[in-house]
Amino acid sequence: MRRTALLLLPTLLLTGCVEEINKLLEDPKAVQKEADARAIGSACRYGLRSIEDCYVLNPKASKSAVFAGWKEMDQYMRDNKVEGVPAKIEVTPAATTPPAPKEEEIIEEKPAKKKASSGH
Repeated sequence: MRRTALLLLPTLLLTGCVEEINKLLEDPKAVQKEADARAIGSACRYGLRSIEDCYVLNPKASKSAVFAGWKEMDQYMRDNKVEGVPAKIEVTPAATTPPAPKEEEIIEEKPAKKKASSGH
């Protein structure tokens, strides 16, 4: 009985550490990108922007993380009766689309004219 208890004790202790160990093994850049996207979502909600506008204005951010941040801020604002602050800069979707690539200019080389040789 004691032997079984001694074998189970380390297993039980390590079970609580698994989540912490997984957090330590995560890629720091991926964790930072996730946190940034959540912050973007929170800022959009506080700035009274719709989630759709937030997606359009931040196309590189993870949509699920942006939504999670937006939703968390929405709940926080409702619970604490916080009024949002309208964004001061109005951005239209046309302003967020990248400019069209310039057309390539094709330069054709003309063959050089031969100089008339003097007839000696």
